Amino acid sequence: MTTDSETSARKTLGIAAGGGPKADARAGFALTGARLEKLKERARDQRRDPTEAQAALWSELSGSRLGGVRFTRQAVVGSTIVDFACPSRWIVLSLSPEGANPEVEALQDKKLADVGLRVLRFAESAVLADIAGVTKAITAEVNKPFDKRAARKGATLRFEANDD
Repeated sequence: MTTDSETSARKTLGIAAGGGPKADARAGFALTGARLEKLKERARDQRRDPTEAQAALWSELSGSRLGGVRFTRQAVVGSTIVDFACPSRWIVLSLSPEGANPEVEALQDKKLADVGLRVLRFAESAVLADIAGVTKAITAEVNKPFDKRAARKGATLRFEANDD
């Protein structure tokens, strides 16, 4: 049997049923069942067969070499697979292949940013051409002070190859 104080405590612990901005951003973000299993299997396949740019960047990120933080590769985050994720810093890294649809990428980035993740997107050509510049940009973002609430208002950071 529950007392009135226990009932009121439970009500304050849950997410408000009102359709506020936080509820909207998370609606449909968490997946279950068959869709989640398909995404996990696709992520496993991508880890087994990375692109050249993914392999090059992973060699820089693995083993907590970059700023002492841990990255995972091909992580399922919400309804998308990100190339690399740093859960402790709320950062995800995505690599854009040649010919990728910028509208789809912008939508994915917005969904991730709406729940408070910092999204860094690099062109695969930029990773292959200037791995040092890419790792420098990632290190700068990892070392920035982070406020999750402010991140929801932020935009995606997009990096392109410099043809200097």
